[in-house]
Amino acid sequence: MFSNPLRTVVLSGLSGSGKSIALKALEDVGYYCIDNLPASLLKPLFETFKDRKGTSHIAIGLDIREKDFLSDACEVLSELKKDFVIEIIFLEATDEVMIRRYKETRRPHPLIASKEFTELAEAIISEIKSLSQLRDNADRIIDTSNYNPHELRRFIQSLYSKKDSSQDLTITLVSFGFKYGIPNYIDMLFDARFLINPHFVEHLRHLKGTDKAVADYVLNNEETETFLKLILETLNFVIPRYIKEGRSCFTLAIGCTGGRHRSPAIISKIFENIEKKFNIKPTITHRDIDL
Repeated sequence: MFSNPLRTVVLSGLSGSGKSIALKALEDVGYYCIDNLPASLLKPLFETFKDRKGTSHIAIGLDIREKDFLSDACEVLSELKKDFVIEIIFLEATDEVMIRRYKETRRPHPLIASKEFTELAEAIISEIKSLSQLRDNADRIIDTSNYNPHELRRFIQSLYSKKDSSQDLTITLVSFGFKYGIPNYIDMLFDARFLINPHFVEHLRHLKGTDKAVADYVLNNEETETFLKLILETLNFVIPRYIKEGRSCFTLAIGCTGGRHRSPAIISKIFENIEKKFNIKPTITHRDIDL
């Protein structure tokens, strides 16, 4: 390992999943960004930048436009990881979401633009197959289906803002509703659906878990106190070890039925405890609180 290695994010994913937004988000926090780089230029690029003063963070975009080089890219990146700090992230979204996004933007899919396909659904299926090896080698897979462009930009920047030390850990806390699906970018998940539910209390139903009345109702309950105590004990054990191992990010999610009351109240309390104990200010997202 080099004494002052480059910190590199390799960004790939399905067309329409938000790669351009993510790459621009990285550029805005100081990454030197290169899009659509052929695999044959990966090694020369790292050799060029490894001793270059003033450039310590780079982001590289790889996508279906260079599909002839994708298998080579996986092999080259695996070799480069022996000497450099490299994280591969893969963006994806559901077929329905990607089709909707293409209809909204009226932009052609790359495989349609290149005349390989005429139907969008077929182009998406082909791209998924072509990128499967790169996805399998990804360090982090992010489903962007539930993000608008602003939310995706903010999320990427919360994960990959430039750090002065490889020991820094970015913590993301997410509350959500199981009825809307489980986030697939999480490292740890707890299910809060067994706890008392403010939805069935008439004067609390219209409020949110971030409102004091709801938070007090949820948190001042014996089962919630025990549940929260166990979660915090787990985090007190896990977080120092994530830092010790040099992990750059950790995402915890708490889910309840609809994501409006219980999970936001609990995740907000966890936020307070992490900030106080570890002097780390997590990013907090209440995904479904307004649904």
